[in-house]
Amino acid sequence: MAPAADRKGYWGPTTSTLDWCEENYAVTWYIAEFWNTVSNLIMIIPPIFGAIQSVRDGLEKRYIASYLALTVVGMGSWCFHMTLKYEMQLLDELPMIYSCCIFVYCMFECFKIKNSVNYHLLFTLVLFSLIVTTVYLKVKEPVFHQVMYGMLVFTLVLRSIYIVTWVYPWLRGLGYTSLGIFLLGFFLWNIDNIFCDSLRNFRKKLPPIIGITTQFHAWWHILTGLGSYLHILFSLYTRTLYLKYRPKVKFLFGIWPVILFEPLRKH
Repeated sequence: MAPAADRKGYWGPTTSTLDWCEENYAVTWYIAEFWNTVSNLIMIIPPIFGAIQSVRDGLEKRYIASYLALTVVGMGSWCFHMTLKYEMQLLDELPMIYSCCIFVYCMFECFKIKNSVNYHLLFTLVLFSLIVTTVYLKVKEPVFHQVMYGMLVFTLVLRSIYIVTWVYPWLRGLGYTSLGIFLLGFFLWNIDNIFCDSLRNFRKKLPPIIGITTQFHAWWHILTGLGSYLHILFSLYTRTLYLKYRPKVKFLFGIWPVILFEPLRKH
């Protein structure tokens, strides 16, 4: 991890329990970790459009909540990396837990009748969120949060593997792409943490425009943001297939994946 403060900036001393490898206030006086901040845009803007499209398509509210939860994570992360304040850190980390709980609920309710509610699962996930929140506010140990988040992601991975192995094998491409992109982000997150000093020294020798590409925590945001977005598409594709819709993944401007579908025509 980086030193507590590299330079002084607009938001004052760092109070967060984590300070990442990007040099603080190196780009602008107003943003502590510039690249770690702006890289959150991928988690903020696309899911908003996803939520709007879900409302238009009349999808179940849990999918609208999934998109909006990812946006909240992105906004929280933006505030955290911009300020490096403890309160903003919580605004980043706790929504990560809550959004994953929504993802878990969606994945385990893919094969139920439309608009059904699983109150037992709902209660379990809300209770889990409350316990994690209470303990984390008490112990303030980032590793605890990381382990709890990892458990939820692992649950999603197992459920996804089950679906592409036993239920809809033709969804392997989407499912494994989502997982692969997320894991690549996790790999770079670890590189950024473990080899921070080496990365910083290496960056000093590079032209600034190339040095940006070594901001691996920013890449973690980009890759996990995309991986999470693709996971929502995977979950939605699975659900709409079960409901006998005809989902298709299309690419906006040939780049960004979105899901379009129509109900099966009644004869």
